[in-house]
Amino acid sequence: MKATGNFTEGKILAPLLRFALPILLALFLQAAYGAVDLLIVGRFGLPEDVSAVGTGSQIMQSITFIIIGLAMGTTVLIGQKLGEGRPEQAAEVVGSSIVIFTVVAIVMTAVMLCFADDVATLMNTPEQAFDKTVTYISICCGGLIFIVAYNLLGSIFRGLGNSRLPLITVAIAFVFNVAGDLLLVAVLQMNAAGAAIATVAAQALSVAISLMIIKKTGLPFAFGRADLHPKSWAVRGVFKLGTPLCLQDFLVTISFLVILAIVNSLGLIASAGLGVAERLIFLLMLVPSAYMSSVAAFVAQNVGAKRFERARLTLRYAIMTSVAVGAVMFCLAFFWGDRLAAIFNTDPGVIAAAFDYLKAYAFDCLLVSFLFCYLGYFNGCGHTVFTMVQGVIAAFAIRVPFAYLMSQTADVTLFKIGLATPTSTVLQIILCAGFYFYTKKLQLQAEYLSDQGGICQ
Repeated sequence: MKATGNFTEGKILAPLLRFALPILLALFLQAAYGAVDLLIVGRFGLPEDVSAVGTGSQIMQSITFIIIGLAMGTTVLIGQKLGEGRPEQAAEVVGSSIVIFTVVAIVMTAVMLCFADDVATLMNTPEQAFDKTVTYISICCGGLIFIVAYNLLGSIFRGLGNSRLPLITVAIAFVFNVAGDLLLVAVLQMNAAGAAIATVAAQALSVAISLMIIKKTGLPFAFGRADLHPKSWAVRGVFKLGTPLCLQDFLVTISFLVILAIVNSLGLIASAGLGVAERLIFLLMLVPSAYMSSVAAFVAQNVGAKRFERARLTLRYAIMTSVAVGAVMFCLAFFWGDRLAAIFNTDPGVIAAAFDYLKAYAFDCLLVSFLFCYLGYFNGCGHTVFTMVQGVIAAFAIRVPFAYLMSQTADVTLFKIGLATPTSTVLQIILCAGFYFYTKKLQLQAEYLSDQGGICQ
């Protein structure tokens, strides 16, 4: 297995697509093993089980996004150090990240186990599904260390230019999760609790096997116990790059949880419908999400090597190919969303509610094809503070107020509430385009000074 990829030389589009494909497949499997929970529970459980898994998995997905946001600091810092030709410092980043995320996992586990009831209450969880939702959250949070571990493994290897090992990691989790769901939910009728246990067990086995693979294949630089001591510069670098993304993901997911709470207040069918729709949305957003991670790793190495024009070309190629797929995702959500929803649930009311929400979200499938490529580019450049600011502005200036206002209309529908997200994405694209041209001007000035013998910023 090739340990690293050098993105600073040669062609751009073909290596970018080759790097993005394993990430896309890994994201697909990650979404699929979550979707399997909902699918099997939807087939063998009751609407309250679907609501519990829908709400609980949304909360766990929000926690995962926060972890991924912080871990992006590890990905970018490793990529930049490799681009600078300093593999020994990349090893220090890896060791420091392991220490950081171990502490993060312990703290988050303690907090979530203590406040699982309060979180379910904040989500306006329907009374019929409340106890099952708390059980689902508690079981999943008991295995939070494994969620953190395999997301950290993925961030490290994407920074190294290796997107295949994260694919293997999540593929292992997927296989074990499907087997666990079939046993615990379909056979033993444990429903929401069984789905949570299967998820945690799959992640634990995935991490164990992945560590065995890493031990056998090794890393592209010397790495030992001495590197497990946190280095102050590496810790600062990971937090400097990752904290804005972590904070952004936290605040943006809060905005989506507010929308979830708004929808939950409309009743059990609306809650279950949104749970199904959100699972499908996660699948529809896989390609732009894969591009965001790929562009970030690709750009980070080129920024480290001070090849800014190559980084900008990466963004252009990514947008051109991502938009084509976004058009397909729009058609699937807008025209065939009811058929997709029927895969996860057989209740006509739940299917109709999910389709209503998906028709609004379909527009976002096109818009994020631009947005996520921009965000990957800015993350790779190290402009994570801007990424945070634009996300928070859109979430709380547009998305949440829009959703709330729509929920107060006399003929409220999930379609109207769902329009909040594409509306906020339009603002984000405008902000990103403006910031791109601003940073491009600064880069061109730096390159000019460098050519003139000045100091490159």
